[in-house]
Amino acid sequence: MATDTLATGLCFGEGPRWHDDALWVSDMHAHAVLRFTIQGTRDVVTEVPNRPSGLGWLPNGDLLVVSMTDRRLLRWDGSTLHTHADLSKLASFDCNDMVVDRDGRAYVGNFGFDLHANAAPKQAELVCVEPNGAARVVADELAFPNGTVITPDGNTLIVGESWGGRLTAFDIAANGDLSNRRTWADLPDGAVPDGICLDSDGGIWVASPSTNECARVTEGGAVTHRVILQQGAFACMLGGPDESTLFVLTAGSSDPERCRKERSGRIEFTTAPFPRAGLP
Repeated sequence: MATDTLATGLCFGEGPRWHDDALWVSDMHAHAVLRFTIQGTRDVVTEVPNRPSGLGWLPNGDLLVVSMTDRRLLRWDGSTLHTHADLSKLASFDCNDMVVDRDGRAYVGNFGFDLHANAAPKQAELVCVEPNGAARVVADELAFPNGTVITPDGNTLIVGESWGGRLTAFDIAANGDLSNRRTWADLPDGAVPDGICLDSDGGIWVASPSTNECARVTEGGAVTHRVILQQGAFACMLGGPDESTLFVLTAGSSDPERCRKERSGRIEFTTAPFPRAGLP
């Protein structure tokens, strides 16, 4: 599947979300949340000094933004950034991607270790943040919990374990707790699940920077479609007017200094076989 290009010149795009007829993206190493129209027009929504990552919305329309290095979840009310939750005592290292459910409950992953300093990998936690900002750990011993989705019925959460090479599923209780941990899919050797998104036929698109591809995987691990890129694929999202456009965020590196110097980040897109479903 070939791609076209929506935007270039990003430092490092993460956390893409289709919302209100636009693609919202965290340009992590440029410290900004951006909004793109389907024609490619970009606007700066807000600046996040400690690196933005995962994005989501509360029921009242406020934007939630993961602030990575200070391990906070921020809330943008349209004019000001506020601290929604301080996760510094719960997350073992920099926070990253998240998913927000329809009630405004957020599930936030973290690195677990200092990736860019080549530290030894360590297991990490998934933190649940209630709409009122109360936070708790709902899963642990995860190998770099990263992109996360919630199924359309709201009953299942699936998270990509980047350092585990797998997608891991949990049942979601009425109070937001997670249980019944299980492997939803093991990925092909060499693939690293980063950002993910869910389609209406039950497949999950997985961005894999290590293999320069975005692959559609079904439960059990079968790969049905592949989008081959010229550089690392770090995140993906289904959207567009009919929600069947697959947006893939790519970059030549994730290293902060290289990203700021080279600005190789791109938003690429192609047509997917099934439209978006579930969350985000």
